[in-house]
Amino acid sequence: MAKLYFYYSTMNAGKSTALLQSSHNYRERGMHTLIYTAAVDDRGGGLVHSRIGLSGEARHFGPGVDLLADVEREHSSRRVSCVLVDEAQFLEPAHVRQLAAVVDELGIPVLCYGLRTDFRGGLFAGSASLLAIADELVELKTICHCGRKATMVVRVTPEGLVEREGAQVEIGGNERYLPLCRRHFHEARGELLRG
Repeated sequence: MAKLYFYYSTMNAGKSTALLQSSHNYRERGMHTLIYTAAVDDRGGGLVHSRIGLSGEARHFGPGVDLLADVEREHSSRRVSCVLVDEAQFLEPAHVRQLAAVVDELGIPVLCYGLRTDFRGGLFAGSASLLAIADELVELKTICHCGRKATMVVRVTPEGLVEREGAQVEIGGNERYLPLCRRHFHEARGELLRG
């Protein structure tokens, strides 16, 4: 039975690597997969890249893209066995509903990989929608510099200073974002844990 999955984590947990491995597993068995990534992340040039050097071709999603219609078109010409979405935090709530329809109406599993929270500790719209309606929630883990599980992320300036304000979305990698445990997240932001 097809399900809508949300694999979430902070930065550097291997989300893109896991997505590419899942797609490889299907394709190795002769099955066709569709991979999507966010158009707003223009670093990839139509590819999903992992930090360990793997990559795979991807379609872009963004405002106005109807993912259900796109999957239906592809599925009518070549059977789609699985849909995989990288950077799922950038999905719009309408996209998440469309992906749920891919599962419920077309019977195709959808695996979404993305961040749960932004650099301020708030939910992304796509992540909030996935947390609300996904059939399966799976946390991919990484660690803070202290060795505890990292659940948060801070954005830093080129000088290494923690940013507390700014746009929710700013594309970057290890040079801009650091995964931290909750305690070190609050300490880095200069926030009191008791108040």
